[in-house]
Amino acid sequence: MTQTNMKAVGLTRYLPIDDPDSLQDVTISMPTATGYDLLVKVEAISVNPVDTKLRAPKDGVESEPRILGWDVAGVIEAVGEQVEGFQPGDEVYYAGSVTRPGGNSEYHLVDSRIAAHKPSSLDFAAAAALPLTALTAWEGIYDRLGVAPDRELNTGKTILIINAAGGVGSIATQIARHAGLTVIGTASRSETEEWTLAHGTDHVINHREPLLPQLQELGIGEVNYIFCLNQTDAHWKGMAEAIAPQGRICSIVETSQPVDLGLLKDKSASFAWEFMFTRAKYETPDMQEQQRILQQVAKLVDEGVFHSTESERLSPINADNLREAHRQLEAGSMIGKLVLEGWE
Repeated sequence: MTQTNMKAVGLTRYLPIDDPDSLQDVTISMPTATGYDLLVKVEAISVNPVDTKLRAPKDGVESEPRILGWDVAGVIEAVGEQVEGFQPGDEVYYAGSVTRPGGNSEYHLVDSRIAAHKPSSLDFAAAAALPLTALTAWEGIYDRLGVAPDRELNTGKTILIINAAGGVGSIATQIARHAGLTVIGTASRSETEEWTLAHGTDHVINHREPLLPQLQELGIGEVNYIFCLNQTDAHWKGMAEAIAPQGRICSIVETSQPVDLGLLKDKSASFAWEFMFTRAKYETPDMQEQQRILQQVAKLVDEGVFHSTESERLSPINADNLREAHRQLEAGSMIGKLVLEGWE
């Protein structure tokens, strides 16, 4: 490869998304793969709340463009000397690490230990919808909530997924159902209710109403697990009421105010956070577990068990379309995942 520069979409100032300078088309240097890294030719990307949170208005100016984006599908261009199991030409998908530049660029470096071969049955755009949310959902359900990997052990157990039509919710419902759980999802609009039912929920309730009375109306009552994907503090009291004795709650959304852990004491209920970037950020001994998870997700997709959560596709990948994607995400009514594909 003789190319030394590449296209990217980045920021130098943290501005409201309606400002045309909030995300800009830029040219940056081409990186080189060394060590465990793969150099990937980016074919498609997706957006997540982490993108809008990192881009949100605040003080500070970047001397070099900051590149966001943590959902990528593409083709390996080159590999580092310590890479095993990958070679140039392989099609991969991954979320990457929040401690490194994101994937909103023509070429991108990712640690091979947190990447996997993409589902062969999906095109790049459909595959790009999955990595960050699938990892978040899988870790949340199996690692944080401690759901048994053996379906038979989960017979009769219930999980409540709050905001089941969002990006994480759309794959979490599929994973939970595959685990053998009875899945109750929350939605507040007819279109999100329909989407949720199509993606694996057995029942749907409204997260804008008290949770436990709705669960009781279904004949379910308190649930064994709760996976909170929206407004942890706003739902905290309702979750404490709805969790069964010795049940487990996991959330991916930081609190905006303190919550009372004491509400869980009488039930001996437990609470855990899920942050998908933890393994890569701290290079934990089990960092490669994310590769295994993505491999398993790809297998289940190719077997027709899981389906892509893509809901909208924009082309090409450029600042205009990424600003539109951020705008839709910040509006708070996103269903599934919005993806972008191709470079001009």
